[in-house]
Amino acid sequence: MGVFQNNLLAGAAAAASAGGGSFYSYQIENSARFDSGSSSYMNQTFSGAGNRRTGTLSAWIKRTGFGSQMLVFNAHINNGDQDQLFNFLSTDKVTAWFDGANNGDVVTKGAHRDAAGWGHFVLAWDTTQGTASNRIKWYLNGTQITDVENYNGSGAAFYPSQDLEFWFNGAYEHAIGRRTAYSGQHYFDGYLAEVISVDGTQYTASQFGETKNGVWIPKDPSGTSFGTNGFHLKFENASDLGNDSSGNNNDFTANNMGADHQSIDTPTTGAGG
Repeated sequence: MGVFQNNLLAGAAAAASAGGGSFYSYQIENSARFDSGSSSYMNQTFSGAGNRRTGTLSAWIKRTGFGSQMLVFNAHINNGDQDQLFNFLSTDKVTAWFDGANNGDVVTKGAHRDAAGWGHFVLAWDTTQGTASNRIKWYLNGTQITDVENYNGSGAAFYPSQDLEFWFNGAYEHAIGRRTAYSGQHYFDGYLAEVISVDGTQYTASQFGETKNGVWIPKDPSGTSFGTNGFHLKFENASDLGNDSSGNNNDFTANNMGADHQSIDTPTTGAGG
């Protein structure tokens, strides 16, 4: 089993140290710290449905816990009717698990273990696509991950049927940092930065990052079409961590997250608290 290490971000940190902050044309000022010990998470229930066939999630992630299941994004109706996205398994593989895995199940074969560095994860889906493998796409640090399997590791990835509607971007509770409304919430341990959700467009990773001197770094997401239920969380206000900067006012409620859960440890600043 392969292991994805975040050598790109280590290179970026070295380059930034040598060349100063000017290495990054776009700065990420803050991140949010999530920890299972305090049961920290964010949630939001959209007032109406957006596009449930097409969307994109982009997040810079730095994990501080490994070897147990941890969930970053969840749209939950009940145990069978839910989407688990950026779901890190106990094997440290990451999965996109749509509709209770009944209608979409795409897991990276490689594990993701790097407590020291940030990684940029993008998940983009569009069930209107005629080719099944185009309906769910994973990217890590700008590169599409095509070596995928199913949840049990017993066979090929399971792609959704054409035009299937997922729960994500629907008028349901969406959570960041845990699974909601069911036993075994699988709280996330780590940091999230520059969290972007797009309703209605399947973007590639290049919408949110770029390669500079061989290193994948963040770029200004200006021009992103967020759609009705899209959001952009910068975590720049310690007293309002879930504030949405997309212009949609799709703010998230921070639960068990005080001002001390805001951090200046980001992909463009390095460790800072």
